[in-house]
Amino acid sequence: MGNIGPGELLIIGLIALLLFGAGRIADIGKGLGQGIANFKKGLREADEEPEKKTEKTEKVEAKSEPKEKEA
Repeated sequence: MGNIGPGELLIIGLIALLLFGAGRIADIGKGLGQGIANFKKGLREADEEPEKKTEKTEKVEAKSEPKEKEA
């Protein structure tokens, strides 16, 4: 139980084709592909951000440190 074979996938595909039509299924596939691409792009940008934030934080901290007054 729980195994989906090629016959079941064919039946599911035919039902989806009847319900949505060929054009709508193409739009759904395109949207799904774009969503996955955007998700991957977001993950890459999230990995790069900590490095950039660290560099910016170090510069800001260096500027904001109070200078000791000489007597």
